[in-house]
Amino acid sequence: MFKNILRGIKAYTGTFKLINTLGLWKYFGVPIVISIVSALLIGLLAWALSDTIGGLISSIWFWEWGAETFRKISDFLGALTVIALGLIAYKHMILALSAPFMSPVSEKIEAHLLGKTPQHRDTTNAAQLWRGIRINVRNLLLELMFTIPLLILSFIPGVNIVTGILIFLIQAYYAGFGNMDYTLERHFKYDESTKFVRNNSGIAIGNGIVFMAMLFIPVLGIILVLPLSVTASTTETLRLLKESGTLKISE
Repeated sequence: MFKNILRGIKAYTGTFKLINTLGLWKYFGVPIVISIVSALLIGLLAWALSDTIGGLISSIWFWEWGAETFRKISDFLGALTVIALGLIAYKHMILALSAPFMSPVSEKIEAHLLGKTPQHRDTTNAAQLWRGIRINVRNLLLELMFTIPLLILSFIPGVNIVTGILIFLIQAYYAGFGNMDYTLERHFKYDESTKFVRNNSGIAIGNGIVFMAMLFIPVLGIILVLPLSVTASTTETLRLLKESGTLKISE
């Protein structure tokens, strides 16, 4: 697992060079706009809700002693909750809506790396969008199922350090999942893809760790996150497909 996580991270090496070599930047225009608009909308919503959530949390403290301290803790937990849920919503929104634009990019990288035309399932833009929505709605529900209990456990002092790390890793896994599916959708059906990613969860986590880390870089992060993460995930997913013998190439 740890070795595969490192592989997923290391795959980002050379992504700029590969994008420039294939002239792929023009394909990222619309996804970058989607990323920026989504980030602004979710950021504004998070800003509006942070005080409200902090107030709701602090309202459970009925005693006067320690009220001020608990309010500060509540504000912190409210901010943590908003950030966690905001990143979840943002991530799945851009991964789903960008599917019709990212799948062709992944295919061009695939053709370049293989040197031959890959045999895969033909899909339309509408089918790619629908699959992206289906995959990301599924992942969103699962991610919330795991994340919400961890957010509740964050109320326990000391435990919130562990839960924070776990929440980040869960978000990383599902980010990597979405990036890998841009390649997998040409080769596998829906159920087959989910099984493939589950069996290679370390690669997904490694890819997603860099994806999530980039979101903390102001402005530049949300611009570059999709181009770099999709390129990195494509190269690693192709390697996994070749190693598993499931990648078929036409003569």
